[in-house]
Amino acid sequence: MKKVIVIGSGFAGISAATKLASLGFEVTVLEKNADFGGRARVFSEAGFKFDMGPSWYWMPDVFERYFGEFGKKPSDYYKLVRLEPSYKVILTNGKEVDLPANLTELKALFEKLEPGCGPSFDAFFEEAKYKYTTGMGEFVWKPSLSVSEFFDFRLLSKAISLDLFASFGKHLRKFFKNEDLLKIMEFPVLFLGATPNDTPALYSLMNYAEMALGTWYPMGGMHEIVKGMLKLAEEKGVKFINNQEVKEIVSENGNVKKIRTLDAVYYADIVVSGADYEHTEGLLNGSRNYSKKYWDKRLMAPSSLLYYIGVDRKVDRLEHHNLFFDEDFNLHADEIYKNPKWPSKPLFYVSAPSKTDPSVAPEGHENLFLLIPIAPDLEDDESTREKYFDIMIERLEKYVGHEIRNHVVYKKSYAVSDFKADYHAFKGNAYGLANTLLQTAFLKPALKNKNLKNMYYTGQLSVPGPGVPPALISGLVVGDYIAKNH
Repeated sequence: MKKVIVIGSGFAGISAATKLASLGFEVTVLEKNADFGGRARVFSEAGFKFDMGPSWYWMPDVFERYFGEFGKKPSDYYKLVRLEPSYKVILTNGKEVDLPANLTELKALFEKLEPGCGPSFDAFFEEAKYKYTTGMGEFVWKPSLSVSEFFDFRLLSKAISLDLFASFGKHLRKFFKNEDLLKIMEFPVLFLGATPNDTPALYSLMNYAEMALGTWYPMGGMHEIVKGMLKLAEEKGVKFINNQEVKEIVSENGNVKKIRTLDAVYYADIVVSGADYEHTEGLLNGSRNYSKKYWDKRLMAPSSLLYYIGVDRKVDRLEHHNLFFDEDFNLHADEIYKNPKWPSKPLFYVSAPSKTDPSVAPEGHENLFLLIPIAPDLEDDESTREKYFDIMIERLEKYVGHEIRNHVVYKKSYAVSDFKADYHAFKGNAYGLANTLLQTAFLKPALKNKNLKNMYYTGQLSVPGPGVPPALISGLVVGDYIAKNH
C-alpha cells in the first residue's frame, strides 16, 4: 500500500483522505491545531456551543453525493432540518424580507416587491437551474489541469450557455429592476470574492442553490458534518494526528520524500496539502508552482470580523440567518474589493442557531454569531474590533427593539490575524480566492505540483473554489486524480 500524508483536516483534507483510503492507500492526516475540522472547528464556553466558521448549509445534493461515494448518507451521521424561512434580510427604511423556503411562495414575494416580474422569475430560475445542474454536475468535477479538458464540443457549447463571459450584475438586471430585490439576489456574490459586475453570470447558480434547493441546518451545529466525516474516514482506515504543524516538506529527485513537523518526521509516497496553498509552497524548498509575485496579484475573497456571543435572554425578531443590508451594498463591496479598507458603513450577518437548535445555548439564552465581511490583510487591533462590535450591536438593538449589550455573558472576537495564526491563511483570507473569470477552472492554482511528481493540493485556493460543497468536491477530485496516476 502506498503511503499518503494529507496536511490539514478541513473539509477538503478529510474528503481527499477518505477517498484515497477507500481506494486502498494508507492515509495519515496531520493537523496543525488541537481540534480537527479546519475552519469548521467548534468550541464550548459558558454553556454555549459555537461553530467557528461555516454556518450555511447549501447544496444538499453535494453532501448526498459525497457520502454516497462510500455507500453512506448524511442521515447516517447527522439530522438535517430545512429552515423556514430560509433567511431574513433587513433593508433600509425599516423594511425586512423573510425568504420563504417554498419556491411558489418565493415567486409571490418577488411579485410583491416587483409587480409583474413573474415571467422574469420563471425565466431566471430556469436558467439558474440549468447552470447549477451543468456547473455543479459536470464542470466542477474536472481536475482543471488543462484547457483541453473543456474542449469537448458538448461542454464548449454549454460553457457559452452558462454565461461564463457575462457579468452577474448585468445578467441579473436583465430580469429584475427593484433595488431591494437586486440586493437580495446579489447577497451570495458578496462572499464569492468580487463585485457583482466582476463575477461571471454563471454564479446565478448560487441563487438556485440557496432559493430552490433550500437552506438547511444539521442539528447540533455545522461541526456535526465534520464529526460524521471523521467517523467515516476512520471507518475507511484513515489515521488522524493533531498538534502536528508541518515545518518542512523535503523533496529529492523530483519527489517528496518526507515531512518534518516540530517533533516528528513522516515518510510518504504521496503528499496532499489541504492547508493554505501559498503557505504550503513556502515549505517546499524552491519547488513552488507559483512565485510570491503571482500570489500577490491574486484577487482574494474576503476575510471576516467574527464575534461569538452568548446572551442571557432571548433576542426578538431574529431568524436563524439574518442579513443586515440596511446600508449601501456597493459602498461596502467597493471597500472590500476595489479600495480595501475597514468599511465605513458595514453590512453584516447575524446567525442565531439557538432559534432552531436548543442544544447550542442554555435554556432561555441565545447563541449569536456576528460577521462583517472585510478586505483581507487589514490590521485588526482590539480597538478596531470593539469599534465594529459597537456598530453591530447598536444597529442590532435598534432593530430588535430591546437591549442586548447588557445581556452579553460571553464574547469572543476572531479576525484577520487569527486566520493567519490558526490556518496560515494567505493575507488572512476567510473564503479563499475570488471567483472571477480569470480565476475560474484551469485558471485557478493547479491541484498538481508541476515540479514534484507526488505533490498535490486541495481546498479553497485550488479547484473548484471556496465554500463547503466545493471543498468536498475538491477532495474527491484530487483523490480520483491521484488514484489514476499512482
